Amino acid sequence: MIRAVVGVDIGTSSSKGVLVTLDGRILATATRSHEPARPNPGWVEMDAALWWTEFVAIARELGQYDADIVAVGVSGMGPCLAVVDSDSVPLRPAILYGVDTRATSQIAQLTERFGAAAILHRTGSALSTQAVGPKLAWLADNEPDVFARSTRFFMPSSWLVYQLTDEYVLDHHSASQCTPMYDSIAHEWYLEWSNQIAPQIELPPLKWPGETAGHVSRAAALETGLPEGVPVIAGTIDAWSEALSVGGQNVGDLLLMYGTTMFLVNTIARRITVPSLWGTVGALPGTRNLAGGMATSGAITSWLRTIYGSPAYEELLAEAEASGPGARGLLMLPYFAGERTPVADPDARGVIAGLTIDHTRGDLYRAALEATAFGVRHNIEALRAAGGVIDRIVVAGGGTQGGVWTQIVSDVTGMEQDVPTVTIGASFGAAFLAANTIADVSIDDWNPIATRTYPRSESRDRYNELYQLYLDLYPATSRVAHALAQLNNGVN
Repeated sequence: MIRAVVGVDIGTSSSKGVLVTLDGRILATATRSHEPARPNPGWVEMDAALWWTEFVAIARELGQYDADIVAVGVSGMGPCLAVVDSDSVPLRPAILYGVDTRATSQIAQLTERFGAAAILHRTGSALSTQAVGPKLAWLADNEPDVFARSTRFFMPSSWLVYQLTDEYVLDHHSASQCTPMYDSIAHEWYLEWSNQIAPQIELPPLKWPGETAGHVSRAAALETGLPEGVPVIAGTIDAWSEALSVGGQNVGDLLLMYGTTMFLVNTIARRITVPSLWGTVGALPGTRNLAGGMATSGAITSWLRTIYGSPAYEELLAEAEASGPGARGLLMLPYFAGERTPVADPDARGVIAGLTIDHTRGDLYRAALEATAFGVRHNIEALRAAGGVIDRIVVAGGGTQGGVWTQIVSDVTGMEQDVPTVTIGASFGAAFLAANTIADVSIDDWNPIATRTYPRSESRDRYNELYQLYLDLYPATSRVAHALAQLNNGVN
């Protein structure tokens, strides 16, 4: 019987699993779709019980293949906040990562308490909607009964590890996004601030993503069909697992994760701290990253597709390609759920400028793809201005399929992109880390580069002009966008 590993990722819009041999051959895949809840403006939540339910379903589906499963890898969206009581029962739906913007007042309060410069120096990042600390402070302020009963906190990857092994751990990278609770200089929890934010929370022991966190328990084996006793890695946040899945962990590499949101992860030679980006520890020991993230990217195209009656993505991509550079005079700001980097504005809003009654759904779809490309360029310029070095772009995620979106990004940024053979993403990266607990395997062997997307010179001038208009559009509309956001949030 062939030996194989399982990798499962819990994403924003789906959970994905993959069964992979130790030499990198994919035997089977499984997917379960879901949607986060948005109970109030700026709130984005998900029931942590769903993460385990979908993991069990995926594990059982993958287990139908005749393979000897020897290790398990996990990853998930993050940083998220799922709090549990003393019996490890979730107390409320998990508060998701930076797309959830509810904790803006707590960001301001904690920044004032600890000092912006001190936070940036100690943790590597400024406080933002991406940070876990303000989410805990929001719970204390707004749901004090829940907060008082909270004894531990989890993210999707650590919740799966706990359900599989009974071990309460978190990986160093995920912890480094728990700002301001993690000391990214010393690689340990920063108790001086953690104890002020949530003194009753037991902080999880820390491991690196590829380290074994525990072994599949008998109860978990009976529920999932996985073999009892096989190792389970600590896992990490999905974008960093995606970077590993495509070999984007060397100094000078920039991962572009084409998903519900767009993530950019630049591996750097030395620690860099800048307020407009996130300085984190890497997924591998001894590595550091400078990262950025857009609050919406694929989420916008999914929204448009739903409005259009859910035609096939291939149909919409063909119409967008036919629309041509500039979307026949449309320009979009992709801030449909606020924006994370580099503007760090939770009250930013989406804008579609230049609309006429002559525009088609293909034009709108093209404008959405171009808007995310302009956002990528904005983040790349911020990374370089901060001192990041980008020698190579490598891509992953579902949005790479078809090649239209990646081509637009190359045309807008003027940069080549390496497209690997396997673009499944984080679940494949989790499987790769799991395989390394059994054998010494190389991602270059598992996932060689298949193609390269080159920028086209004929659209360069047009996109350079449109990019300047894109940069002008946010300051020109932000006052109105903020006022509308406050009205929608019930603020007078």
